Parts: sequence; structure tokens; C-alpha cells
Amino acid sequence: MSEHVATVEWSRGGQPFSDNRYSRAHDWRFDGGAVVRGSSAPSSVPEPMSDVAAVDPEEALVAAVSSCHMLFFLAYAGKAGFVVDRYSDDAVGRLGKDERGKISITEVTLRPAVVFSGETRPDAAALEALHHRAHEACYIANSIRAEVTVEPR
Repeated sequence: MSEHVATVEWSRGGQPFSDNRYSRAHDWRFDGGAVVRGSSAPSSVPEPMSDVAAVDPEEALVAAVSSCHMLFFLAYAGKAGFVVDRYSDDAVGRLGKDERGKISITEVTLRPAVVFSGETRPDAAALEALHHRAHEACYIANSIRAEVTVEPR
């Protein structure tokens, strides 16, 4: 199989720590050189300790599920002879208590809108089959406990 590495870096930077009012902002560094600013969600830790402009772990999980689904969808659509011009997903994750009583992302809803071109375009059944196949193959959806629902727009 394969290994995937991310480096997460945080530094106190001289801030007091014991008062619990330190910044939660940090950096995610990836092997290709990308750096993403991360922080706690403002709903978990209020401003100014959270950076609202940064990506929080909950958003990152939702984006990872959406991205994984999209990548499989594009691959399967291409193999089926469809030309995808645009794919947009307004994905939503919901935080709540799971069956163990633990706070977790309990549900992820993907709402992909796909624009096709060319002579061959999928009908509703073929589109549903592509999404189903992509969902079944998505590594990230297969890795989480939350229910993942796909509602094509």
C-alpha cells in the first residue's frame, strides 16, 4: 500500500500558556510543499484563540471526504466516456454525539453538481451509478465512522 505524511507544527511564541488563552493557529505541511494554516474551530475555541481564516480539522475532514469522492467520480466518468467540465460540491459535516456518546463528525453530506459536455452525457441512472461507485471506492469515506450521504444537485 502507500504511506501519506503530514507535518503539523505549532509554537507558543512567547504567549502565556497556563491561562488557556494561547493561539491554536498552526501549520499543516505536506510533502509536495503545500502549507495550510490550521486552527481549532471557532465553535470549539472562541476568537482570538482560534483563527477563523484557517482550516479547522472538522472542515478538513469534510473536504477530504468530498475531494476523495470527486477524484473517484472523475476517474469513473472518464472511463465511461463522459466529459466533465466542472465539478462543485457544497459538502457539510455535522458534529454531534455518536452511538458511543462521544462528540464526533456523525454525518457528512456531499452535494456535488457536475457539468458535462460532449455528445455522450449520463442520464439520471448513470449519474447515480457513478456517484455510488465513487462513494464505495472512496478511501476516506471507508475510513470514517460517520454516515456519508451523496445528494447530487
